[in-house]
Amino acid sequence: MIEFKNVRKVYEGGTEAIKGIDLLIPEGKLVALIGPSGCGKTTTMKMINKLIGLTSGTITINGIDISEKNEVELRRNIGYVIQRIGLLPHMTIEENISLIPKLKGWKKEKYEYRVDELMNLVGLEPEIYRKKYPLELSGGQQQRVGVIRALAAEPPIILMDEPFSALDPISREQLQDELKHIQSSIHKTIVFVTHDIDEALKIADEIAVMKDGRIEQIAKPGELIASPANEFVRSFIGEHRLNEGKKEILVADIMDVNPISMQDGESEYETISHDATLSEAAGLFISKEPQKLVVTKGDKYIGSLSKSDILHAVASENRREAPSQ
Repeated sequence: MIEFKNVRKVYEGGTEAIKGIDLLIPEGKLVALIGPSGCGKTTTMKMINKLIGLTSGTITINGIDISEKNEVELRRNIGYVIQRIGLLPHMTIEENISLIPKLKGWKKEKYEYRVDELMNLVGLEPEIYRKKYPLELSGGQQQRVGVIRALAAEPPIILMDEPFSALDPISREQLQDELKHIQSSIHKTIVFVTHDIDEALKIADEIAVMKDGRIEQIAKPGELIASPANEFVRSFIGEHRLNEGKKEILVADIMDVNPISMQDGESEYETISHDATLSEAAGLFISKEPQKLVVTKGDKYIGSLSKSDILHAVASENRREAPSQ
C-alpha cells in the first residue's frame, strides 16, 4: 500500500506543482493518475521512487516512510516503465530483462527461467527474440520488453509513465489488453500515468483525476462515469462517455478484481457472471443472502462483489439521475 499524506512539491522559483494531496493506493490495485498536461500526475508518480523529492508531507510504502529508505534499494524494488521504453541498445533482449535480477544477486538458472517465462507471457518466443537487440524489434515489441523488464525481479510496485502513448492504436490496444491479463494474475500495485481517459477507464481499478496539483476525484471507473464529482471531472470524461454510461451498470464495472478463495466457506458465496447487471446482482443478494458474490468469466473466478459495492453503485446512480435544483 502506498499512501500520500498532505504531500506538496514546490520547485525552485516558487512553482507549486503538488498542492497538499492525500492519496491511498491499495496493495494489488492498478491506480491511474490522469489529467491535463502540467496537472502534476507525473510528478506525483516520480515522488514514489524518489526521482523527484517532496517538499513537505509524507509518502509511505506499507507504513514505512520512503525518506528513511536508501534510493538505490528503493528503486530496485520498484519496477519502472516509461514512454521512451529505455531499453539499453547495446544489450540483448535477454540481458535487458535480466539486468535487475542480476543486480539483486539472482542465480543464472533463476533469471534465465524468468526471462523465458516473461517473454512467453507477452507472446515473444524466447528462442526467436532472446538474443536480438532492441533495434531489431518493432516499437510494440520493444514496449512489451519494457513492461516485462519492470516485472523481472518481481517487484511489489510498478510505476508506468504513459508507457503506451507513443504506439500506434492497434499496438496500444493490444498492450492494454496484455497488461490487464497480466495484472489479473500477478496483482501488483501499479501506478499508471496517462492523459487518455479511455485508457484509464479500460485498465484501472481506480482513477485519480488531477488538476493544477490537486486531486479532484478518486473513484472506480464505473463510479467515475456514474457520478463525476464536479464540472471539471465531467468535462474531462466527456459528455459522450457519460451518456454511454447511462446504460445499466454491469457487475464487471463495480466488482473487486481480487478474487476471494472458494475454499474459505464455499456455502457463504454465490457465483454471478461478470456481464450480469446491477439489478441481477441485487436480486441474488435478496434471494440467496450470500456473504459475497464470486464473479466469474467463463470458468475462471475473476473477482468478488459485496452488498456495500451494490449499495454504493445504486447511490451513485441515484445521484447521477437526480434532477438538478
